[in-house]
Amino acid sequence: MSVGPTKEISEIEQEQLIEKLEIFKIHGRDKRGRKILRIIGKFFPARFLSLDVLNKYLEEKIFPRLGRKPFAVLYVHTGVQRSENFPGISALRAIYDAIPVNVRDNLQEVYFLHPGLQSRLFLATCGRFLFSGGLYGKLRYISRVDYLWEHVRRNEIEIPEFVYDHDDDLEYRPMMDYGQESDHARVYAGAAVDSSVSSFSMRCIS
Repeated sequence: MSVGPTKEISEIEQEQLIEKLEIFKIHGRDKRGRKILRIIGKFFPARFLSLDVLNKYLEEKIFPRLGRKPFAVLYVHTGVQRSENFPGISALRAIYDAIPVNVRDNLQEVYFLHPGLQSRLFLATCGRFLFSGGLYGKLRYISRVDYLWEHVRRNEIEIPEFVYDHDDDLEYRPMMDYGQESDHARVYAGAAVDSSVSSFSMRCIS
């Protein structure tokens, strides 16, 4: 099963793509001393990944490094576009269901940065039904990067520059928070992709 409408690349190339883009990174701690799994939604190449490869990567490279202690997730939703880097509802549910029970139990908090109106409405209406284990109750919406530092140790985690740029846009165009003004796409320099994954379109990370 694929995450999105895929352009086929090999399993090895998919794994290299995940590594190269640093979509998932255990990085820093929150104010309670818990490890943070940082996820950059904009870098997620939904059209190029299969669920099997993604789940295998998480199982082998991410979950073991979280250990058996409580942890938090920082999900950066900035710049996510449904047509490019959103995996779809059924894929999200499949990914969540594949997470081992002990890992789910240790997940204490999900800091959701720049959620946007559509994300809030969707999770408010469907989140409780799609995700078991009380995940919806662990969500903490963070509308600005400055508010994130109330929960996360600032000097221990890196936030991409385009996230700060989006914050600036929100300050000057506050109606974007409510979906009443479009956020015109900018072009940012994303992580470099070498020739082994050259088929990946840079639009997925722009």
